Amino acid sequence: MLLNPEAGIAHLFEAARRRDKAEKRQLLVAALRQLLDDGHASARAILAGPRGGLACAHRLSAVMDAVVIGLHKAATAHFYPADNPSQSERIAVVAVGGYGRGTLAPGSDVDLLFLFPHKQTAWGESVVESLLYPLWDLKLKTGHSVRSIDDCVREARADMTIRTALLEARFLAGDRSLFEEMTRRFDAEVVEGTAAAFTEAKLAERETRVQRAGASRYLVEPNVKDGKGGLRDLNTLFWIAKYAYRVQDVRELVAAGLFDKDELQMFQRSEEFLWRVRCWLHFITGRAEERLSFDLQRQVAAAIGYAGRSGQAPVERFMKAYFLIAKDVGDLTAIVCAALEARQQKPRATLSRLLGSFTKRKRERSLGHRDFKLTSQRLDVVDDSAFERDPVNLLRLYEIASREDLAIHPDASRLVTQSLRLVTPGLRNDPEANRIFLEILTARRSPEIVLRRMNESGLLGRFIPDFGRVVAMMQFNMYHHYTVDEHLIRAIGVLAEIDAGALEAEHPLANEIMPSIANRRALYVALFLHDIAKGRPEDHSLAGARIARKLGPRFGLTTAQTETVAWLVEHHLDMSTVAQSRDLGDPKTIESFAATVQTLERLKLLLVLTVADIKAVGPGVWNGWKGQLLRTLYYETELVLTGGHSAVERKVRVQAKQEALRERLADWSSADREAYIARHYPAYWIKVDPEQQEKHARFLREAEQAGRTTATIVETDQFRGVTELTVLAPDHPRLLAIVTGACAAAGGNIVDAQIFTTSDGLVLDTISVSRAFDRDDDELRRAERIAAAIERALKGEIKIADLVAQRRAPPPRGQTFQVQPEVIIDNVLSARHTVLEVSGLDRPGLLYDLTTAIGKLNLNIASAHIATFGEKAVDVFYVTDLTHAKIVSTGRQLNIRKALLEVFSIEGEKAATAKSKLPARA
Repeated sequence: MLLNPEAGIAHLFEAARRRDKAEKRQLLVAALRQLLDDGHASARAILAGPRGGLACAHRLSAVMDAVVIGLHKAATAHFYPADNPSQSERIAVVAVGGYGRGTLAPGSDVDLLFLFPHKQTAWGESVVESLLYPLWDLKLKTGHSVRSIDDCVREARADMTIRTALLEARFLAGDRSLFEEMTRRFDAEVVEGTAAAFTEAKLAERETRVQRAGASRYLVEPNVKDGKGGLRDLNTLFWIAKYAYRVQDVRELVAAGLFDKDELQMFQRSEEFLWRVRCWLHFITGRAEERLSFDLQRQVAAAIGYAGRSGQAPVERFMKAYFLIAKDVGDLTAIVCAALEARQQKPRATLSRLLGSFTKRKRERSLGHRDFKLTSQRLDVVDDSAFERDPVNLLRLYEIASREDLAIHPDASRLVTQSLRLVTPGLRNDPEANRIFLEILTARRSPEIVLRRMNESGLLGRFIPDFGRVVAMMQFNMYHHYTVDEHLIRAIGVLAEIDAGALEAEHPLANEIMPSIANRRALYVALFLHDIAKGRPEDHSLAGARIARKLGPRFGLTTAQTETVAWLVEHHLDMSTVAQSRDLGDPKTIESFAATVQTLERLKLLLVLTVADIKAVGPGVWNGWKGQLLRTLYYETELVLTGGHSAVERKVRVQAKQEALRERLADWSSADREAYIARHYPAYWIKVDPEQQEKHARFLREAEQAGRTTATIVETDQFRGVTELTVLAPDHPRLLAIVTGACAAAGGNIVDAQIFTTSDGLVLDTISVSRAFDRDDDELRRAERIAAAIERALKGEIKIADLVAQRRAPPPRGQTFQVQPEVIIDNVLSARHTVLEVSGLDRPGLLYDLTTAIGKLNLNIASAHIATFGEKAVDVFYVTDLTHAKIVSTGRQLNIRKALLEVFSIEGEKAATAKSKLPARA
């Protein structure tokens, strides 16, 4: 039936001629169901072969053609035959939209136009229904419209969506002359003379669509159909080209002068790859899934046949290929727009939005070099041999664009891509070329935009081959939102904003210290290189430092600047790690970090680099809590580097804090003040600021006056992005487990916990919870619900284990990632505590499970520091045994490790298979 559907239908009805109409319909639907099933199976087999993406889409479209043609034959020859049809009793069944292109994905909609010469007749209505009902019975997503030729012309003039659908109309069955009349009038009355308006509308529509799907083509969970660099972008290019150049096939665009042969191959290669990915997405999920989410990336990579190589997993190699294709689609977009602008078929304002160009200046100006000119207020080369004459011009183009705040003409960008063979070792080592690159990188004005243009043209990766290795490289985790190259470029953009003083409200400390940094160039270079060794088998920080030592002299940096860059790259994660997962009130933490940093200048550089790095990871990764931790670490380390924290000074600081509290509690009697001060140990005075100490004192007094040994207070801090819950309760080994369980059950995400024991057996816990609401009143109501749950749990009124169990539904992509659990036990990081660092796959209730296990081990938790990096949780606990001593026994440490690894065991998985680590220093 696939090859000759009309004959197949005739045979079917001949065999069923004695059946009634209802039975014939049932036989028809059954036959078409078999045709669809066989067609899908054959399409899937085609997809598994070489270059099977478009072939699969064409096969699925051909199968659907057979279904529609067969239904038309059944309707007009058997169910509603018109023996002597009038002029009005004619119909053409037309495929429109994506189906009109002759390509369908397994879950695509089937868009049909039922075309009549004039107003629809009763016969026509019956025929349309007899086509549609079986399609619906077959569970096909069918979009349809019923129009006359006049309707088509009128509605296409008024609506760009209808116009686009009709642009790709394809005759399927019925009266061909009717279809030809419609296309003739569509070309003459709709398309003629309206290419500029159509182009502008399609590009505006593209911009809206891309913003909705994600503005970067380097998002790590891209939308294959609607995302930037996806199939719809290719469709839009062809629609515009077809409309403007009046071509029917993409291959005709070479003769039309729009593409050269290489660019045509790029278009065809991109289309084939994206169709292959999209068809696999639909087949794997059994639905019209367009988002290449983490859980599907592995499956699609395996289906296509990617293998691991050079330290990269199969899924990472597949996604790199995807992003390179998305980049090619971006290049083709720029080529089409440049050609249309040259034909004056596209308004320049739309082009500036599409290409993200800089603010235009109306007047011509001197560009300072004879090989460059302005074309339509864009920077262009004077002729096509400008780069051949002097390959340094490849970089000079971007330097002038940066310095003069100019957009680069698309023809010049295209010529850069075509001239990449000129980037030889000679050019890479040319002092002038490297001076220019450093000027671009450290420019005061928009280095991010210029670097992105260089990257999209291919020049950046060719000029710096180590950068080329990370172009389009993704990291398969939920933490990083962008590819490595896009992350590095975005980080430079954040740094430039800090440098310009534009982020004072969000990053006050970085904004304050930036002007005092002496090694500004070293900071920009280090940030640009900090992840350049990602994807290699060895530690990317160490490998990156080696690359920095190689590139520094090439860029023209001094020996001292190069060493600074290498140190920053090697240690770029240190400040973030210490701030988020160490006890900043422990003197040993600060002393160890200060010993690593060594100088105040390095501390400043590392702070600003860390802020820019975290901020560029993706939306929502940076928050006020991380800012507060980094500021605390900076100020504490600054004290050590400028004078040192001796034991004497620590005693002096404790006395100063106590004296400050005496002044704040002036309304208390002297005896009450001294009795209260005597209740706290030195660690409390060092870690807690005076304002909080006063709040704690009044909170304890009010609770005692009310006769309560269990109480809570809440307060929120919008700038830090956290809400603090202070819990007063009698000391208990499982106290923190109860509190974390109540928080988990109430939906609170704990980021930090400080536990202070008083000399009279009470515990003062300060729990920091991520904010869930922007408005303080909403956030406080939520915090009070969590606090109430904590109080009820501490009083034994609710069973925490049951409440946490209710929240244990696995996250949607919980099993997509494998994170080997790891437990590190360290007795060097703190003078008074053993530090337990536990990492593994995050899940609801994990912190409760860990603190419960620690409680059962009879360990006291002095502080807990909770960090989450996408799917990976890193929870650090400062603990002692019940005699307040460190855990030094090897046997005890092995028991602790075993118990904590068992927390990660799921469905009988043995903890013995997990990675465990016992450092020699423990």
